[in-house]
Amino acid sequence: MNRPETRPARIAIVTVSDRASRGEYEDRGGPAAEEWLRRAVTSEMEITRHILPDGREGLAATLRKLADGDGADLILITGGTGPAERDQTPEALAEVLEKELPGFGEEMRRASLAEGVPTAILSRQTAGIRDACLMITIPGKPAAIATCLNAVFAAVPYCLDLIGAARIETDEAVIKAFRPKA
Repeated sequence: MNRPETRPARIAIVTVSDRASRGEYEDRGGPAAEEWLRRAVTSEMEITRHILPDGREGLAATLRKLADGDGADLILITGGTGPAERDQTPEALAEVLEKELPGFGEEMRRASLAEGVPTAILSRQTAGIRDACLMITIPGKPAAIATCLNAVFAAVPYCLDLIGAARIETDEAVIKAFRPKA
């Protein structure tokens, strides 16, 4: 499905956390991701935030609804990428993706390791596309979110172009989008 470039980009941020979904813990990941996007993206965008409990089926259903029903161009998913039993975000994502883009996860882990976070190797972050929607898993900690988005976001605008999603522009002082010269 090709989407028009003239409308605002639709971006969804999904926090995956049992405790946050029950109100026992303040979601800091979703707000941090939104704050980063509002600093980095200069084009018009509509951002929605969602909080779900850990688990494969509920997240997969939500991702399908956001991509297929709501027409999201970009979905950032925070949380649920570790090795714990309830961490099933990558499995849910695998159910809905048409193509995986493993380079995103590789680069996010590399950036976190470079900042001296040895547990970055435990992260199962990844990304992929479903129709004209790019989905990226990111950590839940605000500092780690910034590290990871700084590491990969330069490629996001061009990826959105390639899959027919809404066009986004970035503030080069925050992150310079890479688009090959024609």
